[in-house]
Amino acid sequence: MSAVKQVVVIGAGIIGASIAWHLAKAGARVTVIAESAAGGVATPNSFAWINASWGNPEPYFRLRTRAMAEWTRLANDVPAIPLAWCGGLCWDLPADRLEAYAAEHSAWGYGIERVGREQVARIEPNLTELPDFALHVAGEGVAEPVATAKVLLADAEQGGAKIVSGTVTALVLFNGKVTGVEFSGQRIVADEVVIAAGTGAPAIAATAGIKLQIETPPGLIVHSRPYKKLLNGLVHAEKLHMRQTAEGRIIAGSDFAGGNPGDDPEATARELFAVMKVALRGADGLELDFHTIGYRPTPIDGFPIIGRAEGTDGVYIAVMHSGITLAPAVGLFATQEILDGERDPLLAPYGLSRFAQ
Repeated sequence: MSAVKQVVVIGAGIIGASIAWHLAKAGARVTVIAESAAGGVATPNSFAWINASWGNPEPYFRLRTRAMAEWTRLANDVPAIPLAWCGGLCWDLPADRLEAYAAEHSAWGYGIERVGREQVARIEPNLTELPDFALHVAGEGVAEPVATAKVLLADAEQGGAKIVSGTVTALVLFNGKVTGVEFSGQRIVADEVVIAAGTGAPAIAATAGIKLQIETPPGLIVHSRPYKKLLNGLVHAEKLHMRQTAEGRIIAGSDFAGGNPGDDPEATARELFAVMKVALRGADGLELDFHTIGYRPTPIDGFPIIGRAEGTDGVYIAVMHSGITLAPAVGLFATQEILDGERDPLLAPYGLSRFAQ
């Protein structure tokens, strides 16, 4: 890097926080603009599962496993990150698909173990109903999402980054290049602007003529009051995915990304919470505290958008579902590309240009 770059990062969720931290550590002058508090909008509503699990092609699996390794690196660099490799149990697939997933991912090097009823009981002794067959991945984990974003932003701030509150109303264009942002009646000049604003990214990008094809499906998750320890790791049972947070809350959705809230989210939350209580031994005193409905920023093909927009210099886009898993790798790779012009080969399938084909 020949000169210090001025970089504006729009968004304070887990992706924006990771990019800001990596840029600041690499010597860039970073300003983070956040419309909401640290943690952003989607991040607080995340299940926070770090994995390279089922349903993805091998190139995406490779990106996700690299990201899992980068979580260990990042937590070593920032020990205050609340990261736990607690392991994950899964039987939320038909038996044939479960076997196919295990065979495929085992061949790719994922640490999957086939476990029976007795082993499941040893891993999670407080489950009331045990499957005859499940898969266990000891190397899966969680990073408490809001706390992690706050830690990264605080550490970036100590390294010279500025964190400001405001709403970005437009990207500033000059001769086809983004040269800054307008927000809350102000203007900031930048060599590069990073759009990591989740569901807000399409509207911001559109001010520079950039179209982001994003869907925002809702996902309802219930949160208990803090309680005694009942779960050791992640549990993906049939239509019930749950884990216990670092502060003792048990959170659950009908899917790890949260389920459909329905016409009456309050009723949906109560029904889901009742199912969760029945699934756990010793949960008689467990109380529902609140539910969240997260809107997941998901590109229409299901895969991340990471990289520059062709035809418009000065803007870098990082929008995706699975932000918790991918955050440390995206932060590292985005920094390398923004500051040194080096694009990691693992990002090859995830440029915005694929939607123009």
